[in-house]
Amino acid sequence: MLLSTLYPLILISSLLCMSLSVASNHNIEQPLRIAVAANFTPVLKKLLIEFHQQTNINTQIISGATGALFLQIKHGAPFDIYIAADSIRPQRLEQQNLILTDSRKTYAIGQLALLSMNKKSRLSDLARPPKYFAIANPDIAPYGKAAKQTLQYLGLWQQYQHSLITGININQTFAQVRSQAVSSGLVANSQLVLNKLDGVVIPSSYHHPIQQQLVIIKNRDNIAQAKRLSQFLLSPKIQQTIVSFGYANNALLLQEKAPHKKVQQEKSNAKP
Repeated sequence: MLLSTLYPLILISSLLCMSLSVASNHNIEQPLRIAVAANFTPVLKKLLIEFHQQTNINTQIISGATGALFLQIKHGAPFDIYIAADSIRPQRLEQQNLILTDSRKTYAIGQLALLSMNKKSRLSDLARPPKYFAIANPDIAPYGKAAKQTLQYLGLWQQYQHSLITGININQTFAQVRSQAVSSGLVANSQLVLNKLDGVVIPSSYHHPIQQQLVIIKNRDNIAQAKRLSQFLLSPKIQQTIVSFGYANNALLLQEKAPHKKVQQEKSNAKP
């Protein structure tokens, strides 16, 4: 417990020391420091190859759960751009005046998926809680939050309480299921696409939209480079590539903005 509490502070301290070290030598170009949600990290690594070819901008990826990265930014971690897995944390940073004006943009719409490694996945399987079932931590990971909403929507949240194995982020949850340490779980559809695995996409009506947004952090030295990355990710060509990696079409967001009344009703009826 103590280690998990200290880890974000240790990471921030390390990043700050690294920042000071780089700043002390003006001959060393600072890389663009990207704080990115775990689900999007594998996709971003592929996209950055083309980004570097186009711009010659060097980058450094810091991956983690959206909520954990948010706390690090609040405590001064030297990130230039924050690529989150939800819209809530970017909005909070905007409200706290920590981001560049008008930099908050939706770059992807996440899709949740059911994965079982020992049999073909079917939505009907959710009605029978297994001995162990993996989801990401709903408190810090947006895909975990969507997983919880899905089980609440189905009226199964209470039944799953003794089965849940929660990962610190969606990558850990995916690793638990893929290694068969856990029989099944709710993961990001992009993980299935990237790893050529068969699963089943959870209907978007089962949970609130996973609207993934990015923001540019204020008072950093690499704002111009961060703007170029934002423009790159939002370009029509790269948006199509993101969809091909298992995300929903960004244009569908307009259809998702209305509150999911059935999800909200199920959530209000479910006991915490």
